[in-house]
Amino acid sequence: MEAPASLGSLGLARESAEAPRRIAAGRAEWMRLNTLAEFRDEWRDLSHRALEPNVFYDPAFALAAAPVFGAHAGAVLVWSKAAPARLIGLFPARITRRYGMMTALAGWTHPYAPFGVPLVDREEADAAVTAFLDHIEADPKFPRLVMLPLIARNGPFAAVLTRVLLRHGGALAHFGEHARAMLAPAAGRLRYLDHAVGGKKHKELRRQRRRLLDKGLLKVTSAREADDIPRALSDYLALEAVGWKGRAGSAVDQSADIRAFMQTAIAALSVDGHARIDRLMQNGHPLAATITLRSGDCAWFWKIAYDEDFAKFSPGVQMSLDLTELLLAEPDIARIDSCATADHPMIDHIWRERLALADLLIAPSAAAQSQFAIALHLETLRRAFIAAAKNVRDSLRK
Repeated sequence: MEAPASLGSLGLARESAEAPRRIAAGRAEWMRLNTLAEFRDEWRDLSHRALEPNVFYDPAFALAAAPVFGAHAGAVLVWSKAAPARLIGLFPARITRRYGMMTALAGWTHPYAPFGVPLVDREEADAAVTAFLDHIEADPKFPRLVMLPLIARNGPFAAVLTRVLLRHGGALAHFGEHARAMLAPAAGRLRYLDHAVGGKKHKELRRQRRRLLDKGLLKVTSAREADDIPRALSDYLALEAVGWKGRAGSAVDQSADIRAFMQTAIAALSVDGHARIDRLMQNGHPLAATITLRSGDCAWFWKIAYDEDFAKFSPGVQMSLDLTELLLAEPDIARIDSCATADHPMIDHIWRERLALADLLIAPSAAAQSQFAIALHLETLRRAFIAAAKNVRDSLRK
């Protein structure tokens, strides 16, 4: 059974009995996600100032996703106390029923947004988080429990949240902790792949590359300008549609709504140079394509598709190696999240750093401690049941 963590286990020492006074919070309000377009400029500015960047909460991406994945979702907006007021926090969420009898305010994620860190101003992070928790406490329409999924376990937002909860007398536990591949070399960027990929694997990949070259010239093309994006995205969608996702019925091109969302989001991000589509081409034919998104000094290896007719030459791996070199050549990118599952059989053997993630169950204050204790027990049982069911499923498949 998964063991939840206490506040103390998050690596921050519990404060003394004479805790610091609470940070002066800003003004907070709840708004439906589909009404936030009027604040696009303020939201975009906050995204650029975020303590921990999250492209999936950038307005270019989130507003495009809202019509498809944002039913009943909203956000707590936090405005600074100082005049003129500016947006210092944005916490996308929805109220969900859990365990059949309790509700929680859950951070808004979906299958195309695998990262859930809210946007808070790096200069006023404590004030933004404080205002968020105060607003939940004060407004009777909100549950007294919060679940924030897919939070960077050791990231700056988690540290601020823990610090503020200690001041509030709140509580926190983490569930579903796992780590996925990340590209974040501290040094030696130009020789990264030489050290990350073993000699035997490198030799095999070079052999496969030569076999591809026997069939024609290889060329990597990068689409980053708005005029180049549509053609590159069309190639990606076509590769995905004829691959395993197409056979499973989950390819983007099989849903007009999801295709429109992806086209809109990538086009909007490309205006600021925050989206790129790279393709491994042979004789004008795309063998593989990747989509990478960016916010601040972070990037996300969001999507990859390849021509399965060339599977024995590993075109997806070849494209990933080429993309890795392209990203390493951009020194202003500090971290690239693979967006992959834990223990991924491909990217884990290329990118050696790891991003630890967890779902955070939160009681905003001492007043919610009794509910928190019940939820802690029920969430532990729920996760254990899901894990047992997966084990049974995997055993039957074997």
